[in-house]
Formats: sequence, structure tokens, C-alpha cells
Amino acid sequence: MQRNKLILLLVWLLACLPLSASELVPFEAHYIAYRSGMELGQAEQKLTHLGRDQYKLEYRSHASFLFLSDTRSEESLFKLTADGLIPYRYHFERSGTGKDKQLSVRFDESGRQIIIGEETRLPWHNEIDNQLYQLDVRMGLARGRRSFVYQTVSDRGEIREQEFRVIGTEELTLPYGKVSAIKVEKVREGSRRETYIWFAPGLDYQMVRLHQFKDGDEQADIQLSHYQQINGAASPSAAH
Repeated sequence: MQRNKLILLLVWLLACLPLSASELVPFEAHYIAYRSGMELGQAEQKLTHLGRDQYKLEYRSHASFLFLSDTRSEESLFKLTADGLIPYRYHFERSGTGKDKQLSVRFDESGRQIIIGEETRLPWHNEIDNQLYQLDVRMGLARGRRSFVYQTVSDRGEIREQEFRVIGTEELTLPYGKVSAIKVEKVREGSRRETYIWFAPGLDYQMVRLHQFKDGDEQADIQLSHYQQINGAASPSAAH
């Protein structure tokens, strides 16, 4: 009985340990986007350490099919503290077929406000931006967590709840090579959409695949093609 109590206490203490800079390793990852087996475009995600507790997370993508095109970018500036990932600026741009979009969000820590664009101000109740949940899921998986719920500011400037849960592990064959990955489902009760994300423990829990469906039809399949820790060597592909 005492041994079981000690084990539970150790598990609880590990879960409550503050985040450290070692949990965020700067990286650069490249992806290929497919639909029904056809290559549609490419994407890139990059994490940069700006010094001390400051970081920048960037995302770029371009996809095209026949006369349709979509180019978008996201940039998050944030801090890593004992309380977690604290955003202070987010920017989103999208261009291509249809209407171009742009959104800037500031998180005012002293005033506890979210400032969307030039005018909209909302009380800040620890929401994060549209990218940071990805990093938090990675760190949570490394600690053994199996479910996640976030309040986020979307790329449309709306507060949304995003929920994820682990549903298993799989062996994947990707353009990068073969990897073992944890499969995570985005919970969408009653939605026509399904989203699955895979994270590879052997690559510092990097996202290696994202697969989306709508009404059972594949919308996108984004797969890792290259991964490199910045200031370090490229991670060797399992296929080589």
C-alpha cells in the first residue's frame, strides 16, 4: 500500500514539474501535402530560440491544384515559463484563390487583454494562439499525457475550444522514412470533419503527419519529408 502511494506521488510530482528550456529544442521541419495520393504542395514549420525565455514559431505553406492556389503563413512569438507557453504576438496571412486574409493578435500580459487587429479587445483568460497548442501537445505527450483541451484564438480572431486525445500508436512510412508515432485525434463531436495527427517520440515528439477528412472524403494528408534540430545535424531518415 505504501509503495503504491509513493508511486502515485512520484507520478504527480513529475506531472507538476515546471517547464524547462530543454523541452523546447529549436527545429526545422518540411512536409509534403497530398490529396488522394497526388502531391499538392509543401509546408514548413520552424522553431527559433530568440534568447532567454523567448521563442518564435513559424509556419509556411503553398498548395495548388489546377487553377486553385493557397499560400499562408503564421508566426507566433511567445515565452516559455514555469506556467507554460505564454503568447505575446501572433500574425496570420493567407493569399491565393478567393479573398486574401490577414490577422494580427497581441496578448497584453500586464493588462490581461487580447487585442485583435486594431480595435477588438477581449479579456485574456489564458487563451493561447492558433499554433502554440501543437508545442504543448508535444511536451504533454513526452510526459505521458493522453488528453488535451485548449482555449485558442483562431486565425479568424475567434475564441475556440480545441480538444485532442491519444488513440494509439502506429508505424508510418513517410517521405522522411519509417517512424513510430503516437496517433492523436482532434475531438469534433457531431462534426462532419475528422482530423488525425501523429507525433514521433524518436524525433522529439515532432508532428510527422496530419490527415483530414470531411464526410469521409480525404481533404489533405500532410507528411514529414525532412526534420532537423537547429544547431544540430539533420535527423537521419530511417529509410537510409
